[in-house]
Amino acid sequence: MDRLSRRALLRGVGTVGFLAAVAGCGVPPAYVRAGDRAAPDRSAADGSLTFANWPLYIDVDDNDKQRRPTLDAFERRTGISVTYTEEINDNDEFFGKISPALMNHQPTGRDLIVISDWMCSRFVRLGWVQEMDRDRQPNVAKHLDPLLLKPAFDPGRKHCVPWQSGITGIAYNRRKLGREIRHTSDLWAGDLKGRVTLLAGMDEAFALLMQGDGVDITRWTADDFHRMTDRVAALVRAQHIRRFTGNDYIKDLSSGDVLAAQAYSGDVIQLKADNPDIEFVVPEEGAELWSESLMIPDLAAHKRNAERLVDHYYDPEVAAELATWVNYVCPVPAARDVLASAKDKETAALAEDPLIFPDDGMRGRLAIARDIGAKERPEFAGEWNAIVGL
Repeated sequence: MDRLSRRALLRGVGTVGFLAAVAGCGVPPAYVRAGDRAAPDRSAADGSLTFANWPLYIDVDDNDKQRRPTLDAFERRTGISVTYTEEINDNDEFFGKISPALMNHQPTGRDLIVISDWMCSRFVRLGWVQEMDRDRQPNVAKHLDPLLLKPAFDPGRKHCVPWQSGITGIAYNRRKLGREIRHTSDLWAGDLKGRVTLLAGMDEAFALLMQGDGVDITRWTADDFHRMTDRVAALVRAQHIRRFTGNDYIKDLSSGDVLAAQAYSGDVIQLKADNPDIEFVVPEEGAELWSESLMIPDLAAHKRNAERLVDHYYDPEVAAELATWVNYVCPVPAARDVLASAKDKETAALAEDPLIFPDDGMRGRLAIARDIGAKERPEFAGEWNAIVGL
């Protein structure tokens, strides 16, 4: 599986309906009160934890793909044994796997999980994750990027901490297009008719399109959403938008079938390595900054151990090592200085890559979108999916 494809996996109508039922319609058994979320912590007596992540989302040893240097370093330093599983291939699929346990107030068998923030918001609202103890996480308290600190669903990041972050912006072939793209509205110019794609996933696509209309995505409204979908629907009818994609826009851009695409920053780092004509732009109106975040589920048996592992990855040295492998926006800005001082020139060059460490100009145009609430999701999903053809 391509490690980047998880950003564009689609939500099924059935899952949307189920999530709305448990999260937004007042079903009493679904919500877990704060006092009922913790289990007796076995960390002191049992030096272990289970960590569930996405495939290919951590550093590996060049000579032994079973070894993960940053994780191995944590085990050596703390004596804590980590069972690391690459079992998350889809946010909804993983939700379906562990939600019966959480809903019935049973342990999931996992101490730490990584899921996309739009899904994290549902776990937080349902009371299915525990608040982390920042007194035990000095690195998080000191080094977490302020841009990522205040998502609407979890102000202060008390329940979730970004594993990696990224930007949804625009990728385009500057040489073949023959001009720059600086605004989202540039996608609708006549020379791009039939040569532009948008992301199919509503959660991935909507924020950038709203920003192109001047909307503050930290507090967008239903009217903003409907105005955006009306615009997109008209562009579909005019055959301006070639199609809606997952990560297959990478192939379209590489082949030249598409000249511009709504895209993820992490993809473009790899694309540019093969084709320097590919550019990534954060439009002047702004772009969405998203995260995939670490959370400790209810009744986790090794909460303190999990908190220690989270804090380990916020050590700038560790964050820098991870950043060299995954090429997403690093949630630890202090890791930039670590990379800049590297003796290896290619490693040091990463410190200057704005798609890993956004510069001040780019940072000023990034925002975390207000997430789509459970009560409004069915209506919005139906409206979006009708346009996309899902």
